[in-house]
Amino acid sequence: MLRLSSRFIRTKVSPVKDLFTKTSSSCSFTAFTVNPTIQKQREKAIPCDFLKWSSLGLYRTSRFATGFTPLQPKPLDSIIDIERAKDKSAEDLATIWDDYHLGRGHICASLKTQLYRLLEHRSADCRYFVIPLWKGSGYATMFVQVQLPHILVTGLEDYKARGTQAAPYFTASFYTDFAESKDLVLIRGDIVFTSKLTDSEAEWLLETIQSFYLNDVRFKLVERFNKEARNFEFKDVLRALSMPLL
Repeated sequence: MLRLSSRFIRTKVSPVKDLFTKTSSSCSFTAFTVNPTIQKQREKAIPCDFLKWSSLGLYRTSRFATGFTPLQPKPLDSIIDIERAKDKSAEDLATIWDDYHLGRGHICASLKTQLYRLLEHRSADCRYFVIPLWKGSGYATMFVQVQLPHILVTGLEDYKARGTQAAPYFTASFYTDFAESKDLVLIRGDIVFTSKLTDSEAEWLLETIQSFYLNDVRFKLVERFNKEARNFEFKDVLRALSMPLL
């Protein structure tokens, strides 16, 4: 099972404060915007066959998920002193990254380069998925788009209502600056709407999304969703996550 380095695991704050640049505010994202080039390629969009999804109230239109581009997040060199970071080991850098973001309103993690490359490869033609997020006595269905170096998550119901104007609830950015030199990819997540997601829910979503792309058995469901929609059953996702069939 995939194990991520998370800011929720760390409690000790690193003394290495000069590694980071001046304190920055949360990375700001607004509503999804349609990439005009991708929009013209509608035939390559999310699979259109959702006849078995009637229980979720979802239907497909030609504009559904034709490709989105988030506003650009802060580059890594605006958060961290790249030159100073070069002298740190991968383990120390991951620890400092976690400690720095503790209590700053972000979800942070790190990933081995090989796993990031696998995520990159698999998401190239399987960009979309749906994840049930447990909420009390039921679940809310999250619509996921993996468009590396970003992951974007919004509510399926919001997407149905707003289409391409739907705003993300949560975004994650992958920084590959140290992928080759330290076998380390840094991840920073931002909760756009705190009324929609808690920190722990966003952390769970980040880990769960990656598990579906990086675990061979779970990835078969992602492939089916994108390439064989007629055979996709949402209950299989629920079973994979040990959630009850409501």
